Amino acid sequence: MSKDIVELTNDNFDKEVIQAEMPVLVDFWAPWCPPCKALTPALAEIAAGSEERFKVAKVNVDVCPEIASRWNVMNIPTMILLKDGKEAARLVGLMSKQKILERINNIL
Repeated sequence: MSKDIVELTNDNFDKEVIQAEMPVLVDFWAPWCPPCKALTPALAEIAAGSEERFKVAKVNVDVCPEIASRWNVMNIPTMILLKDGKEAARLVGLMSKQKILERINNIL
């Protein structure tokens, strides 16, 4: 079963991430950020192949700066793996699909 990347907002963050029954990889990004754009295809592939292990979501830090502040995101792209509503891993900067999956698989 392939899945899409969930777009997060102030209205749906808690429901989609904090109350999620599975871990969530949250990508903090902005449309003006070239490394963020470069990361998008890898995240789409990860989301499509994640099956029922975890879901992938994105937060546009320009639209939802409160969420970025809440999770102390200082640089983008930053990906935070949240498990049971708590931070389990933080990945900062542009990474390959393989490197992202290695980190996630070590946690899960």
